[in-house]
Amino acid sequence: MPDSIDGPFTDEELTFFQGLTERGVRFVLVGLSAAVVQGADTTTQALDVWIESLGDSGIGEAAHDAGGFFATRTHPPMIGGRGLERIDVVTHCDGLEGFDAEYARTKTLKLGEVELRVLDLERIIASKEAAGRPKDLAVLPALRAALAAARG
Repeated sequence: MPDSIDGPFTDEELTFFQGLTERGVRFVLVGLSAAVVQGADTTTQALDVWIESLGDSGIGEAAHDAGGFFATRTHPPMIGGRGLERIDVVTHCDGLEGFDAEYARTKTLKLGEVELRVLDLERIIASKEAAGRPKDLAVLPALRAALAAARG
């Protein structure tokens, strides 16, 4: 059974995630937003979402259900609309394997009625280390502390 959490999500974001799930669109919340919902003491402005197949029509349908849109002629494609501004479509995660391998390692968290797949803290740390940007390296202590706390 998934862990139940309270997340910093808008109703529109939750509607979008639920719409993806109902349509069988596989996606994973990655990056710092995934770390925050797992207890990391940090903040982020974006919800980084890694979607398995950007050609899936369910993405646009889910965005429409949430009052937004899915723009495919931008690179990377983007989700937009009121309450959906924070969603960033991710097409690559530094230091990680392909979508299928990483999806198999995800954790499922429950936000109200919405089940959300999130990248595990260990994999977020691996990605931040591989990216090596100053902003990624700066957050590593908080991520490691959250991982240690989760392990007890």
